[in-house]
Amino acid sequence: MPTMLVIHEVEDVDRWLKSPKREEVFGPLGYTARTFVDPTDARRVGLIVEGPALDVFEQFMKTDAAADAMKHDGVRADTVRVLLER
Repeated sequence: MPTMLVIHEVEDVDRWLKSPKREEVFGPLGYTARTFVDPTDARRVGLIVEGPALDVFEQFMKTDAAADAMKHDGVRADTVRVLLER
């Protein structure tokens, strides 16, 4: 089971934290996500995402559903970085 650190910027941290979209899109794929907020940057956030396979996550992130969820949550898609635990 891969563990990923996903870091990105958002338009509104409170909106992002309260959003049910993470669970709605990741849950059915078998992923869990824990949220983190940068205390020194009001727009930088992160997730620890754990799930069945890296390739499933990577393919999902290329879908319209992923793009729609990020837009809903105010994620700046151009800032998304994924780090894989080794």
